[in-house]
Amino acid sequence: MEVGQVRRIDIDDEMQQAYLDYAMSVIVARALPDARDGLKPVHRRILYAMHDMGIRPDADFKKSARIVGEVLGKYRPHGDMAVYEAMARMAQDFSMRLPLAEGQGNFGSVDGDAPAAMRYTEARLTPLAMEILADIEKDTVDFLDNFDGSLKEPAVLPSGIPNLLVNGATGIAVGMATSVPPHNLGEVCDALIFMLENWTKLEQVSVEDLMRFIPAPDFPTGGIIVTGKGEGEGLPAAYGTGRGRISLQARAHIEEMGRGRSRILVTELPYQTNKAALIERIAELARAAEIEGIADLRDESDRQGMRIVIELTKTAEPEKVLGQLYRRTPMQGTFSIIILALVEGEPRLLSLKQALRVYIEHRLEVVRRRGQFDLRRARERAHILEGLQTALEHLEEVIQMIRSARDADQARERLIRRFRLSEPQANAILDMPLRRLASLERKKIDIEYKEKLAQIKELEALLASDKRLRAAIAAEIAEVRGKYGDRRRTQIVQMAKGKRGQRVLTATDLADLTPVKETWVVVTSEGLIEQLMAEARRVITAKSVTGAGGQRLYGGILSYTPGTAERLYSQTRDAFTGQLARSLGSERGVLTDRDIARVGAALPDFGDTLATMEIKETTLRNLIALERDARRAVIEGRDPEEVMRAFRPRVDGLLRALEQVPSASSKGGAPRTSKGGAPAPGYILERVE
Repeated sequence: MEVGQVRRIDIDDEMQQAYLDYAMSVIVARALPDARDGLKPVHRRILYAMHDMGIRPDADFKKSARIVGEVLGKYRPHGDMAVYEAMARMAQDFSMRLPLAEGQGNFGSVDGDAPAAMRYTEARLTPLAMEILADIEKDTVDFLDNFDGSLKEPAVLPSGIPNLLVNGATGIAVGMATSVPPHNLGEVCDALIFMLENWTKLEQVSVEDLMRFIPAPDFPTGGIIVTGKGEGEGLPAAYGTGRGRISLQARAHIEEMGRGRSRILVTELPYQTNKAALIERIAELARAAEIEGIADLRDESDRQGMRIVIELTKTAEPEKVLGQLYRRTPMQGTFSIIILALVEGEPRLLSLKQALRVYIEHRLEVVRRRGQFDLRRARERAHILEGLQTALEHLEEVIQMIRSARDADQARERLIRRFRLSEPQANAILDMPLRRLASLERKKIDIEYKEKLAQIKELEALLASDKRLRAAIAAEIAEVRGKYGDRRRTQIVQMAKGKRGQRVLTATDLADLTPVKETWVVVTSEGLIEQLMAEARRVITAKSVTGAGGQRLYGGILSYTPGTAERLYSQTRDAFTGQLARSLGSERGVLTDRDIARVGAALPDFGDTLATMEIKETTLRNLIALERDARRAVIEGRDPEEVMRAFRPRVDGLLRALEQVPSASSKGGAPRTSKGGAPAPGYILERVE
């Protein structure tokens, strides 16, 4: 028999080698994110394809099927559903701390609903995704051949934000897995700036130093992180070694319904908890009488937020029922932290400090390459401008030389010989339009030349100094923090050693666990009461009437002295009432001046419980949304009297509900205080030692 090219091999060796090749392919090319940009290859290809297609935040939405087809055809010869699910996840605000894609259509829900088929949904990039892709055209990253060698794709993205820590990552490879929790962008940026400022003594920076800026993960669905004070456990160990576990629980509070009955309201769930499955689990336990005292169970969640209502019987003990719910349902669980990512193409377990350092080193390389690119372009342009200046100084001679030439090649050679120009300079002179001969245009060339010389000098100084490079990166990080940073959603509660789990934490308890800080209280034009830490005071002072997103703010500094808090709140209520009257009160609306006064009188008071605050704010949001809908209906051409008849009963119902909510002032007493005697207003929480 003719053997030909057939080789005899040992099947054990071949299977081992084939499995290793497969395992490394899964690890490097599929399951694990790169530590520099925090993206897996599929996410990186989706973002780059959308950027290449021009689907930017200011562009129209494009069909998801078109985006998926672009990714499959150019960069990823795998299944279409894997690409679509990855893109859909980037658009889910309950999965991503800061979404990288903006979806239009059904992209799934916290109930576990799958996204609609890709032919129905549309998407485009978010402004934050543009920060990840910024400067990619300036040779800031390496490009590799795609699967068939016909195109190039980036090996990594420039990543103007620390995406690995901000949005986290999960993935199961062969023999290893990663589970990076999401964090607050502002906190991560502060830690990066701290490391950049202490770069020369980086070895002295400890995990404790970094945890002053990044105290814990910050999940998109909120919830509560419960930590202990024991050594070698919890967050310090997880951030120090890259591997650990934290305890998460839902945010819930108990509310009196009247007539001796209570109900439990759940407003936030642990990360990646399926709300529908949770409700089904509670119903199963209630039907099986494993949890007694549940009379009714409803899901009242809407676009304003999550709200699971668990009504109890008269004989039920609310604290006991809530404790059973925590113990026997996904309302309480653990989240494993495994900061495993690719560093130089190899999987590595990273501590918090190492993850931040890898990102900083990546940004140093990106900024350096960007500076070299800009310097190269500036020098090329300055060289061209020098040639144009030479031509304008000898304008008559240049014109005569070009007119007498046989063709463009001869004119180019004459210019190069006569004025010692380079070929690009000579080409620029030949391509120069006649309008450049005007005196103003000549002046513009001189001004541009001076600007290019200044830019060259600045870029040379930047590239010659590592300190300037770090300062430039710190400034860019601070800018990103200012543009996209938001407040923490997940609250951190530290239990004393040995006391964890002994008592159920409710929203009322959490008010006593928040540290006392100097705080700004503001009321926005949309009726939302906000708090800003003292660090934001200079921003408010500089822009005393405008807050984030252009909303008008009313309020001021709150010092913890008796009486000051009440006066401030009174001022914010009056200012808000006036603003509401101006912005919403209209002949074509459904709110009258009397309605505005009723709303102002029902604004949250100092001493209100968090439950009361939530009810009031939800009612206010519904009222404002109702007014907005009514105004839109009139604008669209409906008869104002018909609109009034349709909307007025709902307005009256909301106003009556708002007035019936018990407040601190109606209870006849001073606002509740801490042991130090300081007032404890609604969202201004305090610490009880």
